[in-house]
Amino acid sequence: MTKQSKRKKRLRLWVWIVLILISLFLLIFSIVQVFKWKQDNEKTKQQLDTLEDEIQIEEVSPNDTEEIVNADENQNSDYWDYIKLPLISVNFDELKKKNSDTIAFLKVNGTNINYPVVQTNDNEYYLYHSYDKTENDAGWVFMDYRNDINDLQDNTIIYAHGRYDTTMFGSLKNVFKNNWYENTDNHVVYLSTPTENTLWQVFSVYSIKTETYYLTSSFGSEASHQKFIDTMISRSRFNFDAKVSTKDKILTLSTCYNETEKVVLHAKLIKRQQR
Repeated sequence: MTKQSKRKKRLRLWVWIVLILISLFLLIFSIVQVFKWKQDNEKTKQQLDTLEDEIQIEEVSPNDTEEIVNADENQNSDYWDYIKLPLISVNFDELKKKNSDTIAFLKVNGTNINYPVVQTNDNEYYLYHSYDKTENDAGWVFMDYRNDINDLQDNTIIYAHGRYDTTMFGSLKNVFKNNWYENTDNHVVYLSTPTENTLWQVFSVYSIKTETYYLTSSFGSEASHQKFIDTMISRSRFNFDAKVSTKDKILTLSTCYNETEKVVLHAKLIKRQQR
């Protein structure tokens, strides 16, 4: 065997060794990631089970503080059915003890979304921390740091991971199913805070390549605000036949649909009640 042949043989051997080592590294990395994903899921489930036992949610009857917001002029609109729905109220005393960042409680019909909402001074922390503030890639449901729950801006934004086990906003993609849309009871979102209980009417659901436009919280002019509303309605997979104007407060829910797209839901405030 010539020296050149020996060199080629050694080179092939090293190539195989490198490929085997890379494959082993990828295999071990994948096993570790799956283990961590499962561990994060178990920790999240434990917290959810505990919260479910402790959270006190009740339907509240209308009172003299209840306010109908921007009434729809069309008396045949679904709006008039929705505002008859009872609001939900949540006891925040225990939630605040568990996490002082708690600012609201969110419920979305036709999904598993039934969670306390937190807020801090950035949009990063709760991507990687759970409700008890331990590190967890499942994260938690959190409001955009630019928003003020006590003084609603044009667009209030809430985020969470779209987990495969349907926790957090993993079930938000249910809004694309025909049976979700056909059940009009699903077209409302409940948001309770320490100071008021609110009801929101869904007017748009869609998936879109990752962008920041729909995450605009305030608008510099009425024209730009109206353009935003028109754009959000035009994107919707379904026609909700909801009238939306620049006078309306908007609630936006956002999560990952896949590696490049987001699931987005928009709703407008239709009823509020002081606590």
